[in-house]
Amino acid sequence: MNKAFVREPEFDGRGYCPRCGALGIAVTSEALDNHISPRARPRIGDSAWFCSFAGCEVAYFTLLETVVEVGQLMAPVYPKDDSAPICACFGFGRVDVEADIRDGAPTRIRALLERTASPQADCQRQAADGRCCRGAVQRLYLQLTGQTEQ
Repeated sequence: MNKAFVREPEFDGRGYCPRCGALGIAVTSEALDNHISPRARPRIGDSAWFCSFAGCEVAYFTLLETVVEVGQLMAPVYPKDDSAPICACFGFGRVDVEADIRDGAPTRIRALLERTASPQADCQRQAADGRCCRGAVQRLYLQLTGQTEQ
């Protein structure tokens, strides 16, 4: 069939990573300003998408396929770097989740979840994806305890 007669899909407001195809997470300039190096920052406008697929080198992208790669960030971010804090606001990381599992009780996780509801939480700016870490921490805990697939 001639492509002239094929209807293009309508834009639904979502962005997909131009390298890996993962659905992006919309972020604002606050996260972009906080994470992208000053040298690379002018390439991305006031909004973009974060590629949360750990295996992809793209950190941020636009619909015009402008990308900022992980190496152009000011510091490592989770999940791109497993050793980076999952919670950028309070420095909570994978080692804390693993310690709770070893101890047999999620005391550190519970304390973090309480702190995420406090005024000190600054997720929109501190988190690379602009979101609260609650879901990511809970998913990691379930994965490490074998309650979900990796």
